[in-house]
Amino acid sequence: MDDKLKLQLDGLIEKYAELLLGSSDPKHVEMVKTYVLYSFIAKSMPPLVKHWNEEYPDAKEAMKNLVHEIKKLNEKHRNEQK
Repeated sequence: MDDKLKLQLDGLIEKYAELLLGSSDPKHVEMVKTYVLYSFIAKSMPPLVKHWNEEYPDAKEAMKNLVHEIKKLNEKHRNEQK
């Protein structure tokens, strides 16, 4: 991947984090990157994610916690917008 594309994708993820969570700080951007990647793989190759979840139950639990945190931050952000 060339540098220009990487910068543009980083900008896209930062904006997505900002719109989703109300923040584009590096911690939130990393949370969103992880969430987006996992979600895409889960939708496009469910058996792979099922295997990964079985192989790494601690990581599965960490993903559940991450998704819960993102949902909580999103809800807070939406309530602040009202």
